[in-house]
Amino acid sequence: MIVEAEALGFRYGRQPVLQEVSFALASGHFHALLGPNGAGKSTLFGLMTRLLALQQGDLRLAGRSLRHQPAAVMRHLGVVFQHNALDLDLSVAQNLRYHAALHGLPPREARQRCQEELEWLGLAAHANRTVRRLNGGHRRRVEIARALLHRPSLLLLDEPTAGLDIDSREALNAHVRTLCRERRLTVLWATHLIEEIRPADHVLILHRGRLLADAQGDTLCRHHGGGSLTDTFHALTRETSP
Repeated sequence: MIVEAEALGFRYGRQPVLQEVSFALASGHFHALLGPNGAGKSTLFGLMTRLLALQQGDLRLAGRSLRHQPAAVMRHLGVVFQHNALDLDLSVAQNLRYHAALHGLPPREARQRCQEELEWLGLAAHANRTVRRLNGGHRRRVEIARALLHRPSLLLLDEPTAGLDIDSREALNAHVRTLCRERRLTVLWATHLIEEIRPADHVLILHRGRLLADAQGDTLCRHHGGGSLTDTFHALTRETSP
């Protein structure tokens, strides 16, 4: 396992948002974090990326503790947040080179990696276009390219298809799965859209700050008697509703 979360908990004031969340992610696989809006997915990502301070528990990435070795953990982590963080008035290449500089990559190496990532994601022809001229799907691919420049072993994607049409959602999902297969990248894909998840995916179901399920999608369906992941999800979340 490349990632191990141990009893993560978080409160905003007196309000608990995450409670005793523990899970493990296998190296080189696509994992889905499924939950409705407000389930705690973004809070979990905030803890994993140090945007929020750990209050309870710990996270280990490649054997390193986020609580005790945060810099070492962050070097292995790439992130695509829900809200677009690109500079719309800079070109695609300028956005990537700026991010590479923040990671301390030498200019020559940064240019090479930018080119490689853009080619991998089918964006080489757009390198000199301003981000403002790109459609939503291409902007998301640019954000993924940027997140991979420092060669992380874990990629976090928080609702990456928000605002995209169906074709763009499917294309982005397929690209990320290709990264897992061909580059052995570990991915945690947070979504509230069950159609983005396949039966063979490892699925974490988060609801009201608690982890309700942690298993392969088709295994969850068998164990909980659901004819589909949608049925299983609704059955599990109904059981925990007030």
